[in-house]
Amino acid sequence: MRPSSDLDSRPGWHTEADAEVTPRGLRALCSPTTLTGGLTELAWVGAHVLMYPLGTRMEALRADPHKRAGAQPAAVRALFAADPLAARVPVLLVHGLVDNRSVFAVMRRSLRKRGFTSVCSWNYSPFLTDIDQGATDLGRHIERLCRQTGHDRVHVVGHSLGGLIARHHVQRQGGDRRIDCLVTLGTPHRGSVLAHLLPTPLIRQLRPGSPLLRELDEPAPECRTRITAVYSDLDQMVLPTQSGRCDHPDLAARNVLVRGVGHMSLPIHRGVLDEVASTLAGVRQDSDTRPLAAVA
Repeated sequence: MRPSSDLDSRPGWHTEADAEVTPRGLRALCSPTTLTGGLTELAWVGAHVLMYPLGTRMEALRADPHKRAGAQPAAVRALFAADPLAARVPVLLVHGLVDNRSVFAVMRRSLRKRGFTSVCSWNYSPFLTDIDQGATDLGRHIERLCRQTGHDRVHVVGHSLGGLIARHHVQRQGGDRRIDCLVTLGTPHRGSVLAHLLPTPLIRQLRPGSPLLRELDEPAPECRTRITAVYSDLDQMVLPTQSGRCDHPDLAARNVLVRGVGHMSLPIHRGVLDEVASTLAGVRQDSDTRPLAAVA
């Protein structure tokens, strides 16, 4: 665990010890943060239902050749001050179960506004029945992306199931050769008890202790991909919510707790957008970020 920093004094950020005194039960459910998060989740789900048809078509990578570091606002230049070339690394967004790229409408625009020049989304098959197959398809898409952009490595942001597909590709299919940084949002790294409600082949893989999840617990020595797992204490789909953490001794993943944000709202939450941008730009590093943080 790193020494405390200026982040520890920011409103909404808490250490692991602080988390132990967080209100529980009915008191926690009635807190302003939880109520606001619940209302935001309902509003975003409604808006997302309307946007869903617009995301069914596959998106092509559209790099903006007119963006230059010197022409960007000061905040953008500061984000990439340590590594200006980080803005050019392609960013691939991978959606969750029964969804498509429309869930990243806000994040895609936000990353481009913050200076990332090559951002695109990938729709996997809505009839996917196996995470291993999804990971194989993801690998093929990343290879095409690398050929198209001329880059050897890419960043991946995966929401929900998309994060698990990307992690499986990284650990079990050699995807760490291509994926430099993987950020997962509300991903059931340890499964979800809700998966017991639907006995389809794909959903069964999301049950806690499933063969696929046990496979991901196996050693992954010399994995080169930097992993950050963002999870929420208000996630309605990943239960228990601690299952959104990625705890693997060989991965040294960063686990970032965000409070009062629903499952579908994670890709649009301002604090999450800040965390994703900083992580992809290399500002957040494994060595200088505590294992557990929280964003109000």
